Amino acid sequence: MGFARKVWRLLVDIKDALALLFLLVFFAALFAVLSARPNPGYVRDGALLLDIEGSVVEEVSPVDPLQALLSQTIPTREYAARDLVRAIDAAAADDRIKALALDLTGFLGGGAVHMSEISEALDRFAATDKPIYAYAYAYTDDAMLLAAHADEVWVDPMGGVAITGPGGESLYYAQALDRFNITANVYRVGTYKSAVEPYTASGMSEPARENLTQLLATLWQEWRANVSAARPQADIDLVTTDVAGWLAASGNDVAQASVAAGLADRVGTRVEWGEHIAEQVGKDDWSDEPGAFASTAFDPWIADVDRGLSFGNEGRIGVITVDGEISDGEAGPGSAGAARIARLLDNALDDDLDALVVRINSPGGTVTGSETIRRAIMRHRDAGTPVAVSMGNYAASGGYWVATTGQRIFAEPETITGSIGVFMVIPSFEHALADYGVTSDGVRTTPLSGQPDVLGGFTPEANAVLQATTEGFYTRFLSLVAQSRGITPERADELGQGRVWDGGAARQLGLVDQFGDLDAAVAWAAEQAGIADNDYEVRYLGADAPQYDSLLAQLLMGGSEAQQGNGGHDLASLFARREIDRLGRVAADFDRLMAVEGVQARCMECTAMASSGRPVQGRLPAANSWLSLLAQTIAN
Repeated sequence: MGFARKVWRLLVDIKDALALLFLLVFFAALFAVLSARPNPGYVRDGALLLDIEGSVVEEVSPVDPLQALLSQTIPTREYAARDLVRAIDAAAADDRIKALALDLTGFLGGGAVHMSEISEALDRFAATDKPIYAYAYAYTDDAMLLAAHADEVWVDPMGGVAITGPGGESLYYAQALDRFNITANVYRVGTYKSAVEPYTASGMSEPARENLTQLLATLWQEWRANVSAARPQADIDLVTTDVAGWLAASGNDVAQASVAAGLADRVGTRVEWGEHIAEQVGKDDWSDEPGAFASTAFDPWIADVDRGLSFGNEGRIGVITVDGEISDGEAGPGSAGAARIARLLDNALDDDLDALVVRINSPGGTVTGSETIRRAIMRHRDAGTPVAVSMGNYAASGGYWVATTGQRIFAEPETITGSIGVFMVIPSFEHALADYGVTSDGVRTTPLSGQPDVLGGFTPEANAVLQATTEGFYTRFLSLVAQSRGITPERADELGQGRVWDGGAARQLGLVDQFGDLDAAVAWAAEQAGIADNDYEVRYLGADAPQYDSLLAQLLMGGSEAQQGNGGHDLASLFARREIDRLGRVAADFDRLMAVEGVQARCMECTAMASSGRPVQGRLPAANSWLSLLAQTIAN
C-alpha cells in the first residue's frame, strides 16, 4: 500500500507539473499574440485609409486584456494625435500613397489643439497635390473641422451636418444634497475657482459665467476661423442661427441642406464614395466588397513609418507626458498617476538625456500629485538638463502647477491654462443620520480629537485647520508661479484666483512664453542643449507599454461596432450618446465627492468644455459607492 501511495503521489505531482507548464505556455503565447505589432508588409500602393473609429487623445490608455476578453467588450478606441499627424505627414512624402481617404463615420472627436494639429497636417498633405476625400454618415463639430480640409466632402444620404458649437450645461447638486441632508464642507481659495460650485450652488456663479463665456467665445472663434479658411464657401451663420429655416429650404433633407450650405460637396453612400476613390487610385484586388479601393489602413501604415525611424542621432530629447487628471498613484498612461510619472522621470536620470520636454494635457488634480511630478522634473533641472513645457488642449490648475518647472512654456491659441487656485470638498452626514435618529457622542481631549468626523460633523477648529491647509497650498502655488514667471506673488494672485485663460490671453499676461506645438518645444530644448542641425532623437518616456487595442478588437467577434458600444452613426445617435455621457457624469461627480482626495488643484471649466477629446462614456470612475447609487436614483 505504501508503494502504491508513493506511485500515486508521483503521478499527481507529474499531473500538477504538466498543468502548470501548460498554463505557463498558454499565458506566454497569449502575451506574445497580444504584444504583436501590425505587419508593415501590408502597405500597398493606393490611398491611405484613415478610418478613425474612436476619439483622438494625447496619450492612449492601455486596455486590460484579461478584463476585455472576459467581458467580451473593449473600450472605444483611442488614437494618439501625434500618431495621426505622423501618419499623414509620412503619407505626403511617400510615392506609394496617391490620396488620403478620411472615413469619419465612427469619429468621436478630440481636443481643440489636437484638431488644429491634425488640420495642419491635412493642409501639408494637400500641398503635395494629392487629393483628400472625406466621408461620414453624420458630421459634428470636430469631424467637420477635419473634413473641411478635404478636397471632397461626402455625406451619406441618411446623414448630414450639425454644428453645435462649444458649450452646454453643467450639473449642480446642491439642492439634491439639501434634500438628503448631506453637508458639503467646502474649503477653497479663488474667486473664480468654480470646481466646488456643483456641490454648493444650484447654478453657475457670475464670476464663473464671465470666465467661461470668454473662453467659449475664443474657442468658437478659432473653430470658425479654421473652417472658414479651409472651406470659404461654408455658410456657418446659416447653419447655426436659423436652423429650422435652413433645413426647411431643402425639404428637411439634412444631407442636401449640408450641401446647400457649402459644408459638404456630394451626397453618396460609403460604397459610392469608395468607388469614386477607386477610379483615382485603383481597385482593391484583394477584396470583392462593394466600394473597396486600393488602400493601406492606419495600423500597418504607422508600423511601417515606425520601422523606418532612425536612432543613430547623437542627441537625446526626452518627452514625459502628463495626460489626464493628476492623482497620487500609478494610474496611466492616459491618466496622470504621479507615482508612475515620477518613476519614469527618475529612471530617465540615468539615460543621459540632453534635454527634457514636459507635455501637459491635464486639467489638474490632487495638489500632492502635482507636487510629486514637479519635484521629479526639478531633479532633472538640478542635474543641469534644460526643461521646456509644451501645453496641449489644457494645462490648468494642477497642470499649471507642473508647468512652473519649465524654463520656457509653449502653448497654442486654443490651449486652456491658468486656473491658479485650490479647493477641497468633504461631505459629512450628521444631519442625514439625525433624520433617522442616529446621533453621536464621546469624549475629546482636544477640539481636533476624532476630526474630521464625516458622521458626527466637523468642529470649528477642524474647519479652521482645513481652510488654513487650503490657503497654505494656494500660497505655495502663488510662490511657484511668481518664481517661474519672474513676477511678484501679488501679481501672481491677480492672475490667479482660479481664473482660466485661453492661450492667447495667457501669452499676453506672461503665463506662457510663446505659441508653438510640441515640435517647437523640442527644437527649443535641443537648442538649449547645444544640439545643432536636428541631430537628435526624441524619446517618449514610458511609451514602450504594450497596447492591445487593435488585436482585441479583432479577437472580440471581429471588433464590431456593437461590441465596442458605438451604436448608430446618424445625428440622432450622436446626440443621444452625448446625453448618456451627461447622465454618466452624475455618478462620476458623486464618486468624486465621496473620494475625498485631499486638496485639489483642478479646473472645472476644462471638464465643462470637454476639451480632453475623450468621451465620458467608459472612462468614468467606478460608480460603486452608495452615494453614486443615490445619484443614479436622482437621474432616473
